Amino acid sequence: MEQEAQGHAGYRVHVEEVFEGPMDLLVHLVKKNEVDLYDIPIAVIASQYMDYLKMMKGLNIDVAGDFLVLAATLAHIKSRMLLPCCEEDQDEEDPRMEIVRPLEEYLRLKYAAEDLSLRNQLDWDVFARGAPEIAELSEEPSEDLVQVSLFELIDAFKRIVRRVSAEEFFHITVDTISVKSRIGEIVDFLEGRDSVTFEALFEGQVTKGQIIVTFLAILEMAKSQVIRIMQHRASGVIRVFYG
Repeated sequence: MEQEAQGHAGYRVHVEEVFEGPMDLLVHLVKKNEVDLYDIPIAVIASQYMDYLKMMKGLNIDVAGDFLVLAATLAHIKSRMLLPCCEEDQDEEDPRMEIVRPLEEYLRLKYAAEDLSLRNQLDWDVFARGAPEIAELSEEPSEDLVQVSLFELIDAFKRIVRRVSAEEFFHITVDTISVKSRIGEIVDFLEGRDSVTFEALFEGQVTKGQIIVTFLAILEMAKSQVIRIMQHRASGVIRVFYG
């Protein structure tokens, strides 16, 4: 695997300017597991949170310190939840409130920001009513599009990896390609197309090195605003728009 790793091992993607942070990952996990915000299964969520961090580190995606701070907080809450409750401690606050309160506040701010983003900005502090002109991004203007988070992209990436057979996935080849070169190939592929599905960018990619390099190239292009990645709210299909 050393040969294939050369295409991406030394390349790091800094996505904090475009994609979300640790609280967004927590929100993603709560929604993904369809759990009550006030009854979060800490052990499950903490374990999945760490899995995402490991995946991001394995892909050479920079993990900011805030991610590690939240990981430590979840581990602390998990340890408190494991302690036996004494009768005199029955009135003690649920340890999970340590994360529920900041999560509530974060969601309030997030939804307020999203509400403002749906209005045309007239000045730095003046907004007008109206919906975003996002229909022009879609081949089907009636479809409802939303921006995709980094963690939804990681989920889509994992589904692609699972579809590749183990024999092909670990096939060793002397052919390597850099992230920069792959970006050029993706640009050529997108030329003349309004949009393509996320999966289409991985067609013909069957080895571990190829798939990882393509994913890193997509993240870098999104950060540089060369592409826009949107998801159809109803179908869940992720599409990549060029330009």
